[in-house]
Amino acid sequence: MDIIIVFTFITVRSNQLALRFNSLMSMIQSAPFSRVLVILACALYGCETGQAKNWGHWRGDGGNGVSNDATPPTNWGPQQNIKWKTQIPGRGSSSPVVWDDRVFVTSAVPTSNSAFEFTVFCFDRNTGQQKWKKVATVGQPHEGTHSTNGFASASPCTDGEHVYAQFGSRGLYCYTSDGQLVWSRSDFPQMTMRGTFGEGSSPTIAGDLLIVPCDHEGQSALYALNKLTGKTVWETKRDEPSCWATPFVMESDGKTQIIMNGQTFARAYDAENGKELWRCGGQTQRPVACAVGAEGVVYVGSGFRGSFLGAFRTSERGDIESTDAVLWSVNRDTPDIASPLLSQGRLYYHKGKTGMLTCLDAETGTPHYTTTRVPGIKSTYASPVAAGGHVFVTGRSGTTVVLKDGNKFEVVANNTVGEPVDATPAIDGSELFIRGENHLFCISK
Repeated sequence: MDIIIVFTFITVRSNQLALRFNSLMSMIQSAPFSRVLVILACALYGCETGQAKNWGHWRGDGGNGVSNDATPPTNWGPQQNIKWKTQIPGRGSSSPVVWDDRVFVTSAVPTSNSAFEFTVFCFDRNTGQQKWKKVATVGQPHEGTHSTNGFASASPCTDGEHVYAQFGSRGLYCYTSDGQLVWSRSDFPQMTMRGTFGEGSSPTIAGDLLIVPCDHEGQSALYALNKLTGKTVWETKRDEPSCWATPFVMESDGKTQIIMNGQTFARAYDAENGKELWRCGGQTQRPVACAVGAEGVVYVGSGFRGSFLGAFRTSERGDIESTDAVLWSVNRDTPDIASPLLSQGRLYYHKGKTGMLTCLDAETGTPHYTTTRVPGIKSTYASPVAAGGHVFVTGRSGTTVVLKDGNKFEVVANNTVGEPVDATPAIDGSELFIRGENHLFCISK
């Protein structure tokens, strides 16, 4: 009976502990009865007082840029609340992801012969010391990139057991959390990006699948791989040109939907088989921003050479443009590079690449405030994130402005890490992780 109780508790209360079920069962079987309750108590303690949510994807748990239970600092600087900073060799704008005591980032490290070492780094969350690094591959990119982009722009993702790192046309690599290579794929099409702007879409975990986008000027496609083996489960062709958005995973009416931005259409796919469920036109050129969503509604927008952002009911099927499934839309001042933030029923987004911020009621599209300049921020690539009743807005100069997560625009603090930042911060527990141009910072009380 005790074993059944432990198993039920782990399965229902903590996915993280469930991953360790086998080792816990071995402890129970070899321990005297008097110690079984101690093991159960440890499981309870780990669930209630440890980091309840990890940040395994660059858009956080749920993909909306929010940590519901984290309480990071709102003030920091050279002499305040910087727990550690560690140098990251090379260049990359990929965002950090965090799981337990590990922080993962990627970088393209130049070599002496104009090639790059495409590298995955794992740092100790508590000290900033490097736990391991793995050079996934070495090579020279087949085409150039934008001056503000690099060759390590796709963010890794992790489920705590494995970490997945993609370097665009240089391949996709799966490592254990301890740095052992499990599988790799280098057979995806070599991508040709609009204007040689470089690659950057990130893979996303959807249950047992790893979703891999491949939108470019050639034949675009969306792939679903078995995340344990790397084998293709399904492949869906897409009539889309270059797009830098990351897939958004959402449950709707008993189905897992994979929602992708796109220049031609925003679309949803059935995670089980890759079949298209619905589509809606109206997007602008070369989309970058990722979708967010909750409670059967998804929000998709873009803001390059045009403006569009719409709220779509995900239960509909087919072409939903000009139907009641489009709950509301806006056609000005929509986001370009940075993705929207959905927090507490409010939708936050930047105007293009600027520091001007809009906040709407997510249900109705009614503005709380519009195109309000965030002081100290002129341009943005990083997406806003939220935790602890605050919104963290980071500019390319390295300034992060903390706002109240509310209907009124209210500045709480203005902070800097002293170097440029293009990556989206990660939030976990009482800490904020910021990947700058040269360093990874842990902001902690």
